[in-house]
Amino acid sequence: MTLMKCGVNTTKSLKGIMDFDPIFRTVAYFSMEIGIKANMPTYAGGLGILAGDILKSAADLAVPMVGVTLLYRKGYFTQELDINGRQVEKPAEWDPSEEMELLPNEIIITLEQRKIMIRVWVHEITGNTGYTIPVYFLDTDIEGNDPKDRALTGSLYGGDERYRLCQELILGLGGLRMLRSIGFNNLRKFHLNEGHAAFLVLEMLREEGFENFQKIRERGVFTTHTPVPAGHDHFSYELVEKVMSVNIVNQLRKMLSQEGVSMTELGMRYCSFVNGVSRKHAEVSRKMFQKEDIHSITNGVHPGTWISPEMKLIFDSSIPGWINAPARMVQSVNISGNKIWKAHMSAKSRLISYIKDTQDIRLDENILTIGFGRRATPYKRADLIFSDLHKLLDIASGKIQLVFAGKAHPRDEGGKGIIQKIIGLSEVLGDNIPLVFLEDYDMETGALLTQGVDLWLNTPRRPREASGTSGMKCALNGVPNFSILDGWWIEGCIEGVTGWAIGPEAVENFLSSYDETKDAEDLYRKLEEKVIPLYYKDREGWIGMMKNIIALNASYFNTHRVVREYCEQAYGIEFLGM
Repeated sequence: MTLMKCGVNTTKSLKGIMDFDPIFRTVAYFSMEIGIKANMPTYAGGLGILAGDILKSAADLAVPMVGVTLLYRKGYFTQELDINGRQVEKPAEWDPSEEMELLPNEIIITLEQRKIMIRVWVHEITGNTGYTIPVYFLDTDIEGNDPKDRALTGSLYGGDERYRLCQELILGLGGLRMLRSIGFNNLRKFHLNEGHAAFLVLEMLREEGFENFQKIRERGVFTTHTPVPAGHDHFSYELVEKVMSVNIVNQLRKMLSQEGVSMTELGMRYCSFVNGVSRKHAEVSRKMFQKEDIHSITNGVHPGTWISPEMKLIFDSSIPGWINAPARMVQSVNISGNKIWKAHMSAKSRLISYIKDTQDIRLDENILTIGFGRRATPYKRADLIFSDLHKLLDIASGKIQLVFAGKAHPRDEGGKGIIQKIIGLSEVLGDNIPLVFLEDYDMETGALLTQGVDLWLNTPRRPREASGTSGMKCALNGVPNFSILDGWWIEGCIEGVTGWAIGPEAVENFLSSYDETKDAEDLYRKLEEKVIPLYYKDREGWIGMMKNIIALNASYFNTHRVVREYCEQAYGIEFLGM
């Protein structure tokens, strides 16, 4: 494999590289959603936030990448909760011109025998050393396009299957054509962040010739993110034939084994490097897809985005260079426990003030505060801690307070029901166990939560949690995890050292039978016997655990390490300097 070199460490040399853009850009990263900041609602949750974190770390490390996604003028949605605790979705309207620049480049693709014009906006992510990574947002809301085509880049994960198919064609076909229009002709690797962008393969084959599929495979990188079947898009040929040309449909029939277009199969077949997002997820995926060569690159989070201002000051003064070399956070065990605790209490105070301002509920800074922030869907089991209210009240009255957040997909009635149930339980628990549900969970409230709670709770059904990253954000801020052994926590959990596991050891890849009562029983037992006593009776021991999770988890579960692993294993890039 030919290795490219990057990781240069002077602003002068970085400027030299930037002067020759896009000549030296060699990796294109395609993702249906990319979360860069809260006021750019171009993400729905973990997949998009991870994509943004990866690109931010790539900018910090001077990796020659570009990002490609769609521009969603109505965002995902803004969540409001009615008086009955029912989720109501409203468009997240925003003005792209405030955060990005419209470029003059325009390209055309054909869908449903209509020509659709696509334009592009660019937002630049500037790394710590001045290196810039452009992220390109494709937009069909152009005068001259059919009204229903103008709406194709309106909402993230909105509309019906036709809408979704058209969006994925715009991302895959249109994305590569737009990069060529801008001048990116030296790209060597194309990274598909999930199957949404897999139609990129068709455009690459059109460029190279359909007989050169092996050359295409060598340039493709595919990351799968979920063992949940609903997370893998599949389109019937009946629908595909209505949207795409006969020639392309015939080619797809030759390329794929299934009856219909599986975006995951398309991506996996035509990418030589395929990975899951944790060791356990890679195991599950190998069995799920009957494919032995699925690698493992465990997710991480971007240190500069998710660290609290208070904790950042401590790291800046105590661990020089940590921001570009997060592995140095192993040195946090030598930081004064008093400093760590003061920084944490300041972040906790900000969270409590936010809750007071937005919900008119006053939580107690001296009470153990447990946080839960996830997409609201049944398999994530946000309500597991409420399985036995009498037991919970018996062991935790006056000793814990709970802060929940999360959005349900507009069509996920089960997820909406869980939100409504939790909000209703706040009245049942009353002052015994104060319970708050934060409205409109986004990057901003996610940061407040993961920086300000004392303990992070995560209770998915195994083995459906491919990785999870919210607990990693907590680790960066010294917040221990109390979680099911699934996804990243299998790798990060050292019992009683970085936090606590809930339930049995995760030894199986698929569960034919699963006694969920065992998880609830273990949760209550450890809450009563381990968590609450340590917090109230051994503050020094609790702070020691905070330092451990920074040193052992935050130093590893970050996107600087993730990007390096992609460079070394998938992109053919070696690092110099940093």
